Amino acid sequence: MPQPGIDFTVRDLITRLSGLDPDIPVQLAINPFHPMAHRLAGVLLGEDQEGQPTVYLAEDREAVQYGYLPRPVAEALAWMPPVDPPRSPRRRLRAVSP
Repeated sequence: MPQPGIDFTVRDLITRLSGLDPDIPVQLAINPFHPMAHRLAGVLLGEDQEGQPTVYLAEDREAVQYGYLPRPVAEALAWMPPVDPPRSPRRRLRAVSP
């Protein structure tokens, strides 16, 4: 995974995808403050604002949200804190007279 502030490259993408089943659908994880899943529609080679070659992943034309991002995915992206298992209530000790 690239470090913060360093662009994710085509090489990074190929490396991450190379070990996966090529028939698995692809969705985009969008907005860490309201994590949603969007369907990917295309890949386009273009230029960024400085004229540097850049690959753009496009969401589908309708820009439909396909539901909330599953919690384990949002946690893996560090967009949500892990959920701690519920704690059992503390037992209170009562004084017992002899």
